[in-house]
Amino acid sequence: MTEIHGVCSERFAAVREAMARNFEQGLDVGASVAVTLSGELVADLWAGHADQAQTTAWERDTITNVWSTTKTMTALCALILADRGDLDLHAPVVRYWPEFGAAGKGEIEVRHLLGHTSGLSGWQERITVETLYDWEKATALLAAQTPWWEPGSASGYHAISQGYLVGEVIRRITGQTVGQFFAAELAGPLHADFHIGLDPSNFARVANVIPPPPLSVGDVDPHGVAMRTLANPPIDASWSWTEPWRRAEIPAANGHGNARSVAVAQSVLACGGEVGGRRFLSDKGCQAVFEQQAHGTDLVLGVPIRFGMGYGLNSPEMRMGANERVCFWGGWGGSLIVVDLDARMTVAYVMNRMGEGTLGDTRGAGIVAAAYTSLGERSPAA
Repeated sequence: MTEIHGVCSERFAAVREAMARNFEQGLDVGASVAVTLSGELVADLWAGHADQAQTTAWERDTITNVWSTTKTMTALCALILADRGDLDLHAPVVRYWPEFGAAGKGEIEVRHLLGHTSGLSGWQERITVETLYDWEKATALLAAQTPWWEPGSASGYHAISQGYLVGEVIRRITGQTVGQFFAAELAGPLHADFHIGLDPSNFARVANVIPPPPLSVGDVDPHGVAMRTLANPPIDASWSWTEPWRRAEIPAANGHGNARSVAVAQSVLACGGEVGGRRFLSDKGCQAVFEQQAHGTDLVLGVPIRFGMGYGLNSPEMRMGANERVCFWGGWGGSLIVVDLDARMTVAYVMNRMGEGTLGDTRGAGIVAAAYTSLGERSPAA
């Protein structure tokens, strides 16, 4: 039986039990789980191994690539700038990034980038992984191209491109990269061990992800939006093992952290903008996340999703929390963060063994359900 390490209040014992079940069923190799309530950690757990050979224990400070869970950190940076009045989410992107207006994109608004509705879910020109390490090239290509569908009319998951699009807006406003802004404004003050762009001094703490089976493309149109988005370049999970990937800033996909750091960072939103006596956002600034940007079948993911300002929102088709003011997102392979503003709770799950698909699996869903059971709330229909 795998030993679960860390601390967990008696009230949230069900969370520890759900985590233990994942290991008992052979679903996890190494993982961390965290729950915050009103900004305080009520569960901070880790277990298993940091490597596939199971020779190295997953420790308290083990971190790993969380893939698209990173998007919630980038979105939080944008929300902070909007709350300060430095960024208007309804303004045209060209106000901050003039070159973006090429190819008829002058009317695309910042909110379209955050809500995956800009029509720029990927790159038109063929690119390689090395392009993702070249910020200037990656952003210039996106600025020059024509949208693949009418902006604002539907969502098409901006799997990798969103980080460059939102990140360049942040850079134009602040003069800082997303990683620099996040470190200074959120990770540092919160003591959250989360990094967008990882310094080599932290490499020894990284648990390499264990890649999932190859994605089956089935009957996907080889020329459609989904294929153009997800196959250019075709992402290989083992890229995350390399120094260039770790050091680069890919603000939609290469954040490194653990469940504790994810839950603590997102507790800013759960607590109405104030944590530990420090205010990061106004209550109104937090509410902006619930402004619906799209609700329908996503052009890339092929399933019904409701997007707010940078996060997924509860919907009849995909409900991740028991209350109404809930936002969430997860990463390729299974990492997950759920933020409940009504309960003032965050629930995070981070692991190294990647599951199939891009929309999470039963491991994280079971942790979330256990957290709501502990609260005495109705479990979400995950």
